[in-house]
Amino acid sequence: MCGRYASTRSPQDLTRLFQVTDWRPEEALAPSWNVAPTDAVYAVLERADRENGGAPSRQLRTVRWGLVPSWAKDVKIGARMINARVETVHEKPAFRRAFAKRRCILPADGFYEWDPVKDETSGKVYKQPYFIHPRDGQVMALAGLYEYWRNPDVPHDDDPGAWVTTCTIITTEATDAAGRVHPRMPLALPPDHYDTWLDPRHQDTDDLRALLTQPADGQLDARPVSTAVNDVRNNGPHLLDGT
Repeated sequence: MCGRYASTRSPQDLTRLFQVTDWRPEEALAPSWNVAPTDAVYAVLERADRENGGAPSRQLRTVRWGLVPSWAKDVKIGARMINARVETVHEKPAFRRAFAKRRCILPADGFYEWDPVKDETSGKVYKQPYFIHPRDGQVMALAGLYEYWRNPDVPHDDDPGAWVTTCTIITTEATDAAGRVHPRMPLALPPDHYDTWLDPRHQDTDDLRALLTQPADGQLDARPVSTAVNDVRNNGPHLLDGT
């Protein structure tokens, strides 16, 4: 699974890297070295542009991590929907509608996984966090889905709190360095898959699933980092320091 990641690139960098044409400065987020479920995160997505004849425009938006299906009665369900398995994402009721029409990319510097380690002195077992990231330092384009949820407690559609946009990260079997730490990992897309993945007009399930292939070996590095990352209240570049 993927339950924590780092995202520190500026919106200016992300708009350039992902060829975004539409973003809102008022949605800018602070860099985070400890992104946790229900946090606000950046998502690259495409939506129809009425002023451009309905052609999709590529946007950088701020969404909440933890997908809330449109039919959900409570936003709290999102805390259990932070990941979607690549093997079943196209058919699960919570994700299949978003898979068909609302796909996104979640930019990340890397992600964290934990490995049980036995302390040789005390004999106690603790969880050692590892930061798993591209060897070349490039941004990871995590494959994701987004969804809109209507808050029933807000009476008017035009109220800013009426709609909540949420997301989930698609995971796959772990390979590369990640496989030595945890059996699952987030699925990252290569640049030549961005256009098809993001285009809401492309709804052929087989074609879309073909984009979600396992990453090649040798692209990722995993290194132990500070156990301070275990607490979601901690943040800052020091979390990437070695133990």
